[in-house]
Amino acid sequence: MIPGSRSCASFPPVENALSEPNGLLAVGGDLSPQRLLEAYSKGIFPWFNEDDPILWWSPDPRMVLLPDELKISRSLRKRLKKDHYQIRTDCSFTQVMHACAAPRKGQAGTWIHPQMVAAYTILHEMGLAHSIETWIDGVLVGGLYGVSLGKVFFGESMFSLVPDASKIALVHLVKQLQYWEYGLIDCQVKTGHLASLGAREISRMEFGQKLHTLIIGPKPGSKWNFDRVLID
Repeated sequence: MIPGSRSCASFPPVENALSEPNGLLAVGGDLSPQRLLEAYSKGIFPWFNEDDPILWWSPDPRMVLLPDELKISRSLRKRLKKDHYQIRTDCSFTQVMHACAAPRKGQAGTWIHPQMVAAYTILHEMGLAHSIETWIDGVLVGGLYGVSLGKVFFGESMFSLVPDASKIALVHLVKQLQYWEYGLIDCQVKTGHLASLGAREISRMEFGQKLHTLIIGPKPGSKWNFDRVLID
């Protein structure tokens, strides 16, 4: 039986998560900033449909991207060298979330519903959730968003309206995180898209050990500004 979460309750140990469905740990609670930050600091994230109770997950294995292991294909590298796009950070956070929530081929709905948008917008206003955006001719065409705690970036979702727009944003994010000496990007679950960029799976135990080492805080943050050109 999965424990329910009361407003004053903490999460159960991640080792209690189910193996089927992989990583389901707890049901209920809320999406307050305090609960979300506690969850992320323990390697737990919310993922649920709009009409369902809040579901909390800690899958094993865990998909991660170590900043130094980023892989850039030849075609993507050529696209990165073009000057037709602009990278912005934290300019249109809610717009990025709505774009990530748009229907995708083969999906009936989205887990990025109004309750999630409202919760993560609060984290953004606290300087703890960020968007990295690709713009062309003043139009937002791709990007991603996630949560930053200590030296860990927890990626949540990406979108592209033109080829490689989200990958361009991700490469700029990774290069900046390398400069800031971040140690880990959480990708949650395995996808071929992320694997092609160098992400790989590690055990939940190893993931938790990395979090323990890399997360200091959480502390109040600020809006991000990628003021250096780090793409070579």
